[in-house]
Amino acid sequence: MVTVISRFRVRNGLEKEVRQAFLNRPRLVEKAPGFCGLDVLTDAADPSIFHLLTRWTDEESFRTWHRSDAHHQSHEFMPRGLKLDAAFTTLTVGNSIE
Repeated sequence: MVTVISRFRVRNGLEKEVRQAFLNRPRLVEKAPGFCGLDVLTDAADPSIFHLLTRWTDEESFRTWHRSDAHHQSHEFMPRGLKLDAAFTTLTVGNSIE
């Protein structure tokens, strides 16, 4: 099992819209081969900070999803005009940060 943690900060007050987008997104990801689960967490002290946790049977399953058309389609759920703090964003796959 591989856990992928995507950490990011919303910069322009669209936290509610982003959370809703991630609640709608599983309709696409849940059919991906190797997908085992999704959790959307926010920081209690700063609700603009998100931690998206996905679990996969192996790293290659995640990489295949990440390159897929369905993954790119999932970005359409994100609200228009969304701005993220690029300096804060990280992607951790298993034990490595990218």
